[in-house]
Amino acid sequence: MHWLTHPILAAAFALTGAHEHSSLLSNRTRLRGLALLIALLVPALALAADRVPKPDIIIDKPGQCVEDTATMRRGHPDMLKHQRDLTVREGVRTRQYSLKGCIECHASTKTGSVLGDKGFCQSCHDYASVKLDCFECHSSKPKPASEPKS
Repeated sequence: MHWLTHPILAAAFALTGAHEHSSLLSNRTRLRGLALLIALLVPALALAADRVPKPDIIIDKPGQCVEDTATMRRGHPDMLKHQRDLTVREGVRTRQYSLKGCIECHASTKTGSVLGDKGFCQSCHDYASVKLDCFECHSSKPKPASEPKS
């Protein structure tokens, strides 16, 4: 700042407190630099997130689910809780959003379960780091079909 070498300008600068603004300016510069760094890092982190392998979902019994894929990914917990409340509190049993119906369609033909390393439920819940507590009470395997009575 060559203009501060003039004694009158330097005195005016000191009297007005403008020197405090110069440190504020350096803080602004630092904040801008930090904002730029964040702006550059966010896309880099987003690209890194694409490198996390998505779960390998195997549906052994493909067919039409009760809702589209996006709705099921986002809303299945609410659907299951709503169905649970209807069943437990009001005695209403329907198959549309029943856990039993989900298990019957999505259980692996190899393991017979929705749990396990490549299990339909567990693979997504592990990927999303969401606790899967349905099967603390419920079976993760469909009940075998009963033999017809003769």
